[in-house]
Amino acid sequence: MEETTSSDAEAPPASLPEIIDRVLQAAVAETTDIRAILQSFGRASFTPVLLLPAIAVATPLSGIPLFSSLMGIFIAIVSAQMLARRRHLWLPDFILSRQISGQKLRAAFSRIRPAAAWLDARTAKRLRLLSQRPLIFIPQLICLLSGLLMPFLEFVPFSSSVAGIGVAILALGMLARDGVVILLGLLPYAGVAWLILRVI
Repeated sequence: MEETTSSDAEAPPASLPEIIDRVLQAAVAETTDIRAILQSFGRASFTPVLLLPAIAVATPLSGIPLFSSLMGIFIAIVSAQMLARRRHLWLPDFILSRQISGQKLRAAFSRIRPAAAWLDARTAKRLRLLSQRPLIFIPQLICLLSGLLMPFLEFVPFSSSVAGIGVAILALGMLARDGVVILLGLLPYAGVAWLILRVI
């Protein structure tokens, strides 16, 4: 168990495309780990770090066995610390040391970058009340619950990816202080409910 460490030399990513670009830069090696990716973020705040597993589970990487469960735990740990208002992010070593193929990582994140850039360009500081305390605890709590549910959603095809999209949109809304995007982040959960009902 350890506190995440980061470099002072690099400013944290401030937008969704920049987060993806940092991941692509860190994925040049044949294999990389989550620790190396987070170190490329510099002294990032909690929200950019929350976006990383949410985006990852929304890509074809979710097809890797138990990957969605690991990312769900990652999301839950970060969200819980956001709710607790911790000043420094803690992540267990079993997450930080997780090895990922650089080629698969680049392919997955390159595929979604155009859509991420399109979405990021349409954010603005709207309904800021939803991105500030006390109401910001609502999207943070939804992200926590989403992460806790992801290990169980492994049994429902595509549901973990849809939940990942929901977390990613909520996190983007919090990052951009855009309450409209936070509200839009609730929509994917209707899709998760529909997929679960189909299986039941």
